[in-house]
Amino acid sequence: MHLKPMLRSSRGGTPPAVQRVMMTTTPVGSVWTYALELSRALAERGVRVELATLGAPLSAAQWMEAREVPGLGLHEGQDWHEGADEDAWLLDLEARLSPDVVHLNDHARGALAWRAPTLVMLHTCPLVWWDAVMGGPAPERYARYRQEAARGLRGAGCVVAPSMAMLSAAERLHGPFGATRVIPHARRAESFLPDAKESFVLAAGRDWDEAGNLAVLEAIAPRLPFPVRIAGETSRGSSSRSLGTLRPWELAGWMARAAVYAMPARYEPFGLSALEAALAGCALVLGDIPSLREVWGDAALFVHPDDEDGLAAALRWLMLHPSERECRAGRARSRALSFTPRRMVDAYLDVYTALSVRPPESWAVPAIRAS
Repeated sequence: MHLKPMLRSSRGGTPPAVQRVMMTTTPVGSVWTYALELSRALAERGVRVELATLGAPLSAAQWMEAREVPGLGLHEGQDWHEGADEDAWLLDLEARLSPDVVHLNDHARGALAWRAPTLVMLHTCPLVWWDAVMGGPAPERYARYRQEAARGLRGAGCVVAPSMAMLSAAERLHGPFGATRVIPHARRAESFLPDAKESFVLAAGRDWDEAGNLAVLEAIAPRLPFPVRIAGETSRGSSSRSLGTLRPWELAGWMARAAVYAMPARYEPFGLSALEAALAGCALVLGDIPSLREVWGDAALFVHPDDEDGLAAALRWLMLHPSERECRAGRARSRALSFTPRRMVDAYLDVYTALSVRPPESWAVPAIRAS
């Protein structure tokens, strides 16, 4: 698929510095983790982030996490009842804060009547999910989402995705987009230090999520001569393999001890947990899908998501050959160490600066309120 030229900042002069970014997030899963990681990296570069949370109230633990980010402005939406006008709240917040750039982690809001230029981060997409997991187009009940997502993505000043595979799939379904950029996610290496490795395989996710495909791991676990441990939400009651839902630092501790991390995914835009596991010294066995191939190259073993025997063989081979497993783990960690917060924030500052120096009429298509 041919992509339009990626947005780049001008090198011919000294553009005004971007000093304040308004960012939206949900306090759920990898989007929350990403928002805090990027906010921390921006703070270290002297950029203040005003973080607007949507969708659910923050937990006490999340408030504590947010307070650890220097200078972070935290704005929690209050009206969580059905029908609350979050769009109006966001536009009013932008008017009061006057940010240089609005960074949206919700692509459907890219076409709101923003005053500042907008960047939309494409974390995931139900239509791409459906195509990858179900092997065909999404059903008619996604028609409204299709319309709103296309409008939001086309209305943004720049669309960013964590992998070219994700960006290409989204533009095929929603495009064409204007300016685009691929910026991989990042994690601080010091948060995921390896420990003495133990002979078990770790996975993380929701056992009912067909995209994560943990069902295939559950199916082969009884015939493996070593334990398999799965962290995350479960729907099948108690299991000897289930660790339940872990707090971030608890999961990092399990990753530090695990010899191998398995992610037999059918759909995964980037794979943040695989990055964390690699930093923690795990060898990786991943689903053979374009995004994970793009991110990990020769630093992981890949198995087709439908190949139960192949997955069992790959895990068994790594566990029975410790020297090869350690070599693979070292290769994965070396690759993971290249996905640094500094690299990530440099790329975002490049985009922010380019957006801030463009004339307003070129930020996006005419802005409209989502119905």
